[in-house]
Amino acid sequence: MSAKSGHNEPAFLSVWNMHSYYGESYIVQDISFNVHEGEILALLGRNGAGKTTTLRSIARMTDPQVMKGEIWLDHQPLHKMASHQAATAGIALVPEDRSIIAGLTVEENLLLAQIAPPIGWSLDRIYDMFPRLRERRKQEGITLSGGEQQMLAIARALARDIKVLLLDEPYEGLAPVIVDEIEKTLNVIKEQGITTIIVEQNAIRALKLADRAVILDTGGIVFDGTADEVLENAELRAEYLAI
Repeated sequence: MSAKSGHNEPAFLSVWNMHSYYGESYIVQDISFNVHEGEILALLGRNGAGKTTTLRSIARMTDPQVMKGEIWLDHQPLHKMASHQAATAGIALVPEDRSIIAGLTVEENLLLAQIAPPIGWSLDRIYDMFPRLRERRKQEGITLSGGEQQMLAIARALARDIKVLLLDEPYEGLAPVIVDEIEKTLNVIKEQGITTIIVEQNAIRALKLADRAVILDTGGIVFDGTADEVLENAELRAEYLAI
């Protein structure tokens, strides 16, 4: 439904009555939620709950035929956009596989992100945030460690002028000390006013980082509230997050 047909004015990022399909499977089933500007939202749930599909739908990486509903970003209708238009509008998705481009150095991966406007952080600013990338700027991106690749993937998103950062399993396979570094980075990003949605199996860490949480179960929303509420509710965590 649109604002004219019963919704309130869109929040900074609003998902309204979204349905997404994958082949014959009905993955995301009529979900609606809002994310406020500068907020970190943890999007949680068991495997197969629809979390990645939700991120890909917001980034317009799904075929329009397999998504119904409305997605608004700062009063712009993302649901009417192709993926490149959503990127220009300010959406950046860092996928689970990080999608580092083979054959390109760290710096070339970053420069490629800045070929077309809107351009975000300068290389110097990125390297100040990620000193390890500065040290390895001439190294091929896919030869980096897993943690360094994750830093590069986030840095590549920041090389664009983004409003919303979508992170799919950013901690997967990383040592706790590297996760600490990434969380510090995400807090700095938050201070810059960038909104973040994080999908993460390490739910406790994600909840401690986040302001709010949305929990999905079999494609529907079963919780929408503060992250602290989930951390304080052992029954909710056990039932829907198995923790």
